[in-house]
Amino acid sequence: MSERHGANFDTFEIKARPYDFVPAERRPAPDPEYWPQTKAANDNGEGAPERILFWLFIAGLAWVPFLYGSNVLLAWGINALIFPGLVMVYEISLLIRGRGHPVALRHIWLPAMLFVAVVLWIVVQNATWTPASWQHPIWEMTAQALQRPVSGSISVDRDLTTQGLIRLLTSASVLWLSMQLCRDYARAVTLLTAFGAIVCVYSIYGIVAYSLQGSSSLTWFGDTATLGFVNSTFYNRDHFATFAGLGLVAVCGAILKYYRDQITMVGGYLRHRVGAAIEATAKKGAVLDGAAFITLVALLMSGSRGGVLATGLGLAVLLLLYFGRNSPKRRETAGLSVKFAASLFLVAIAIAITLMFGDTLFGKISGQGFTDENRMAVYVITFRSVLTAPFFGFGYGTFADVFPMFRDRSVPVQGVWEQAHNTYLEVWQGLGVVFGTMLIVCVVLLVLAVVKGALKSHRGAWVCCVGASVSLLIGAHAIVDFSLQIQAITISFMALLGAAVAQSVSSRVSLSDWGGLVSQALGTSEWS
Repeated sequence: MSERHGANFDTFEIKARPYDFVPAERRPAPDPEYWPQTKAANDNGEGAPERILFWLFIAGLAWVPFLYGSNVLLAWGINALIFPGLVMVYEISLLIRGRGHPVALRHIWLPAMLFVAVVLWIVVQNATWTPASWQHPIWEMTAQALQRPVSGSISVDRDLTTQGLIRLLTSASVLWLSMQLCRDYARAVTLLTAFGAIVCVYSIYGIVAYSLQGSSSLTWFGDTATLGFVNSTFYNRDHFATFAGLGLVAVCGAILKYYRDQITMVGGYLRHRVGAAIEATAKKGAVLDGAAFITLVALLMSGSRGGVLATGLGLAVLLLLYFGRNSPKRRETAGLSVKFAASLFLVAIAIAITLMFGDTLFGKISGQGFTDENRMAVYVITFRSVLTAPFFGFGYGTFADVFPMFRDRSVPVQGVWEQAHNTYLEVWQGLGVVFGTMLIVCVVLLVLAVVKGALKSHRGAWVCCVGASVSLLIGAHAIVDFSLQIQAITISFMALLGAAVAQSVSSRVSLSDWGGLVSQALGTSEWS
């Protein structure tokens, strides 16, 4: 070969990939829905302010599990400054630049109206100017005991109701900011990937802290270790299991998307797809698979029955939605046998890991079973209290003060019950049946929109699959525990749900409000 131009072509190496030998007629045609759109078609308000706020948002998500899962008063205050503060900065930046919201409020008008009604009702519950017939009798009894006037209210503890309202507004701010920032597909993918990495890091810490029990401790702000279980930085292993489950579902969604992309590029015969999957595993797939493995091990070693079962339910829904959604492209490139083989392979791996690291979980199940008689008794007592004040409620977040009023001998006298271990019953007890149902329905409506988006064929559908799966995970676990009252879990869930809502509609469709059109009419310039 000639080296006239300074290149030695004799040493040039050509590396062939499996799909290089696939006949052109057997390769799938590129689907424009899965390829990046032009800026004109996919302008979701990308700019320097959004990028900065997004990474600050990710940093906030990494912070919330750090201090006992944000289950202390100090963490509530810090989170109430971080996330609503980011929303305020974002809204001000939109006003300065004359831009509209990537996801207009009118697209979620019904959940928003229900939420506003609930917030206003909580304010009324805490107000002292309500009619005396609305107020709880405990205030009159207190006035008689103190022999002086006492301002009454519907809420039996205005401090607890105020704290609950602050946490509720903080969670709402996370949902709103995630929706706006993650309308951009690349940022939605980054959010899910970053969240999976965050959960993996906390899982590693939990496993290492568990291995050092009895010798030394890695905890730098206090001991959270539960003898014989992994709970990372959380007080309760059940709450860590829920947090790990959220991360596991997010990572598994990213794994499915990554391998689908690699196999789709190959197309053709089954052996070529298998070769592409093996090649992909040696690249980015190894990182994703490793993160899923570590998170699953930590989840099993938490020994949480409800957390493991809820996570299993979430993963099952993820597989069902991902492989079952309507996609002409998917029907061309992946047959039923490939879907079945992939699902069987994932299930086999999960079973193998469970058998290897599930001794802690199986030991707890064999010793205590799946039910708890004390919790069932608490459910009955809480339900009776709901019927006592079905409309007014006792004040949002006041279960710890209300439960002792109705406690009977069906519950042992030892111990203090600060939560009902059933979020739905506790919401109805605090807000009343009407407004409690409104709060639940506003979340359900968002989840239904996500499920609808997951069943469609567009590139953000897999994000919706993850959002729907974690919603079912959280909803199922809330029946038997109070994980949604742990702010690290609630904030993480709101972030994932917000990203899924933003991606529930194809990027070809504009969801922006009229702010951009108004700025153009006024001749306002935009900066990035």
